[in-house]
Amino acid sequence: MEKRKFDRALVWFRRDLRAQDQAALYHALRSARQVFCVFVLDQAILAPLPRQDRRVLFILQALESLDGQLKALQPGSGLIVRHGLAEDEIPRLAAELGVQAVFCNHDDEPAALSRDAEVAQRLASFACAFESFKDHVIFERSEVLTGQMRPYGVFTPYKNAWLRKVDEFYLRAYPVERYAQSLALLAPCPPIPTLADIGFEPVDLSPQLGKGSEGAQALLDDFVERMDRYDSARDFPAVKGPSYLSVHLRFGTISIRRLAREAWQRAQGGDRGAEVWLSELIWRDFYHQVMHHHPHAMRQAFRPEYDAIQWESGPAADALFAAWCEGRTGYPLVDAAMLQLNQSGYMHNRLRMVAACFLIKDLGIDWRRGEAYFAEKLLDFDLAANNGGWQWASSSGCDAQPYFRIFNPVTQSEKFDAEGRFIKRYLPQLSKLPPKLIHAPWLAKPLELQACGLVLGRDYPSPIVRHDEARALTLARYAVVKSRALPES
Repeated sequence: MEKRKFDRALVWFRRDLRAQDQAALYHALRSARQVFCVFVLDQAILAPLPRQDRRVLFILQALESLDGQLKALQPGSGLIVRHGLAEDEIPRLAAELGVQAVFCNHDDEPAALSRDAEVAQRLASFACAFESFKDHVIFERSEVLTGQMRPYGVFTPYKNAWLRKVDEFYLRAYPVERYAQSLALLAPCPPIPTLADIGFEPVDLSPQLGKGSEGAQALLDDFVERMDRYDSARDFPAVKGPSYLSVHLRFGTISIRRLAREAWQRAQGGDRGAEVWLSELIWRDFYHQVMHHHPHAMRQAFRPEYDAIQWESGPAADALFAAWCEGRTGYPLVDAAMLQLNQSGYMHNRLRMVAACFLIKDLGIDWRRGEAYFAEKLLDFDLAANNGGWQWASSSGCDAQPYFRIFNPVTQSEKFDAEGRFIKRYLPQLSKLPPKLIHAPWLAKPLELQACGLVLGRDYPSPIVRHDEARALTLARYAVVKSRALPES
């Protein structure tokens, strides 16, 4: 029988809410005779959230699923759920259970690193070890470096190095099931808290997401059947192109190794759709290594010279920002995108770029305001990816392009929602406009608007800004850091 390092251990689940292929759980089960499992509903994270937050419901459903998975692995086991500050609850529970070690998976967000350091220090005060493992990405921190042993600042070379390094070893699953007999038996635990128990209110959550790992697996099963078309379908918001797995990746209800293995193996066989999807997963790794090496970028521009830009401010800017948040800009694709976000907690990836570029380049508003709004609304909010996307849109990020991107919201609409199908879904008042006018209703003649029963300014707003004028202002605004500009990407 394999000798165990510890008699008792505690696994602290965070952004890894599954029992299958879970690194910390695997290592704990191999290292300890008895393993307890806990999730903390951390008041430091929950307190600032709106009382109706879809993410909290998603987490509670994932905890119910995780509890069931643990019980299936070892009848009589299960998940302990605490509500409080993690810095207090983890050391307290570790002492109550008499464990010699707490196991968890890395979380490289700056606030999480600070929290973990505090937990480790408190555990050390009674000789309890704190052990942490890679689980959230394929390659983390300094695993993919340049030939000069420096972190990459440009995606494509990083991607090429990532692809050279990856193999079956890095993508294989942790066989948790093999050691499940080490899961500790529990006295009956209180049930998973409800929204009301922790001070939150009911909220709608798309049933298509499913609950926990079962929901993630159902989405993957569906996506596998159309992955080969991902490269051609992913940019069109009215088409079922994406995997819709982003929230499950965010909270770890499915393993990144499971997804990357599927994509990598198919790409090896020449599947172009799988190759493009794998590239998106690599972007995720890239942004996490940027966060690790450049934590300052989570608060300010990755390239400090971009902090010299003078953004619009004052009541007029606040009014423009409110119009953007509420989907009242007068640009249908932008407004439909924002309504999708507000109503569902999800926004199509192409639209994230369009909406972000519009706020920054058309309205001249600091990218950090948009980043914060997405952080509040997105179900799949991830600090590294959200920050990376917004800095990409603002040209202040690590892609090192010698120009900045100014997306034309009308041409983007014409290209990616040509028939206006997505626009009509969220702006039904525009549904009678023909495709040639739905992207820019203000270009319609009075008789055309009348025929559609549409009055601009009443049924739908006139544009709050003219794109050509905004582009000229952006060129001037960015002159402090840029001397060269190219047309729309």
